[in-house]
Amino acid sequence: MGGSEILLILFFIIIFFGSKKIPELARGLGKAMREVKDASNDIKKEIRDSASSIKDDFDVTKQ
Repeated sequence: MGGSEILLILFFIIIFFGSKKIPELARGLGKAMREVKDASNDIKKEIRDSASSIKDDFDVTKQ
């Protein structure tokens, strides 16, 4: 996305929601993004743990 596209989107946000609602929308968006990031990290950790467990089981069986 280019700079002009971002400015156009911001312009429409201000028109539709008004300047008083923007901080509230930004907080909600930030919170949602943080929750998605945390969930993504949890899923990655679960996959790593499962892969490590499978690898350990394979190594034990191999010996």
